[in-house]
Amino acid sequence: MSIINAAITAVGGYLPEDKLTNADLEKLVDTNDEWITTRVGIKERRVLKDPTKGAAYLGVQAVQDLLSRSGIDPKTIDGLILTTNTGDHTFPTTASIVAHDTGCVNAFTFDLVSACPGFIYALETGANYIRSGRYKRVLVVAAEKMTAFVDYTDRATCPLFGDGAGCVLLEPTEEACGVMDASFHTDGIGRNNLILRAGGSVNPASHETVEARQHYIYQEGAAVFKHAVKGMSSSCRAIMERNGLADADVAWVVPHQANLRIIDAVAREMKVPMERVMVNIEYRGNTSSATIPLCLWEFEKKLHKGDNLILTSFGAGFTWGAVYVKWAYEPKH
Repeated sequence: MSIINAAITAVGGYLPEDKLTNADLEKLVDTNDEWITTRVGIKERRVLKDPTKGAAYLGVQAVQDLLSRSGIDPKTIDGLILTTNTGDHTFPTTASIVAHDTGCVNAFTFDLVSACPGFIYALETGANYIRSGRYKRVLVVAAEKMTAFVDYTDRATCPLFGDGAGCVLLEPTEEACGVMDASFHTDGIGRNNLILRAGGSVNPASHETVEARQHYIYQEGAAVFKHAVKGMSSSCRAIMERNGLADADVAWVVPHQANLRIIDAVAREMKVPMERVMVNIEYRGNTSSATIPLCLWEFEKKLHKGDNLILTSFGAGFTWGAVYVKWAYEPKH
């Protein structure tokens, strides 16, 4: 029997029109452009300002972009896996809303939550559905309205996050391309270093939690930075060694866009020059699980069939990992 691989055959993305610049933040909190740029490498981020629209709206726009550019009938989509940390509701799932609003009426759906690495976890999950031979088209979507959980009185975290959504389509192929390998890890030691401290079943919403501003992102940056560099670098190296990839064999590293200094440190550990690292953090900020598919969407025209890509991310939990993808198509002009 021939081996079925799961290939990325199309990408989509969406960024809200409104921008929040560092100059805008200077009016809200004690910070400045130099401080933000030198520490995290961000100049501006996109914001979905409408409070009646959430992650599902962003995901819908990204999926519609993919479907319109690829000419694919949404009724032919077998599954839709959506990763988000900022879902519209605790239930129903955000994936079910996105499928309904994009016409993917024949797709099974579920949400997958694994912090910032959610997309690469979902990518491997979707690939396994394709590899099973029972499904032909699976959408993997990452949609995040991070600004809904940002405390704009906290100078340490408010410059970091933005909103956006990206997605990819997985289809079967017998060629030696697609999602080739993955390596994932978790260490609960960091669960209190990056956390939304209220709103779950442990600490439900109350007047006290709202007054204490516990429904906003809390992060201890130094601890996260140290573990992120180590985790992402080691995962990438493990994937490369397992697949016999030398530094020169990697066409692109696609890292989570959390901090430019983290990205630079990971690239140096991998001995891959920055010109082969996808970076869009300067004008996008950290869109959590959506950063990697947004990079693939924005860099699509630079990708060529057969390119070796290493996708890597790190996030709350701590969770981290890397995925090896061999690109399956030539640029679409």
